[in-house]
Amino acid sequence: MARSRSLIRVALVAIAPAAAALLGGLGLGAPAAAQGVIGTGSGRAGANVAAVVALIGVVTGGLALARSAGRTGTGNGRDGAIVALVLGLVGMALAGLHLATSTGGFGTGNGRAGAIVALVLGLIGVVLGRLALARSRRTG
Repeated sequence: MARSRSLIRVALVAIAPAAAALLGGLGLGAPAAAQGVIGTGSGRAGANVAAVVALIGVVTGGLALARSAGRTGTGNGRDGAIVALVLGLVGMALAGLHLATSTGGFGTGNGRAGAIVALVLGLIGVVLGRLALARSRRTG
């Protein structure tokens, strides 16, 4: 039980900077966009945060799948699989929220293409986490 709590803390530590970057990016990017400065502003920040969270889910899912197959370390990879599922879902939710609230099309700098990439990465993270979870139940 203590190990799963520590992994939940690790997942929260991974999500907290992403959420802070999202909130900070929205707050600091708006004045720059109002002045006509081209750069990473509030438009791309949401997609970037979603992609980073989803990518962490993919990496965690891959490591959990390798651990559940007995390729690396000891244990069955169940905790990592759960973290991958959660991070994949959070990344997909953030990307979906960004797609729903952004205006403009592709190439406008609003991050719509990045949000679609984040959706795909989140889906991959969820699938890897589910595979690792199923394999950890069979082996452990």
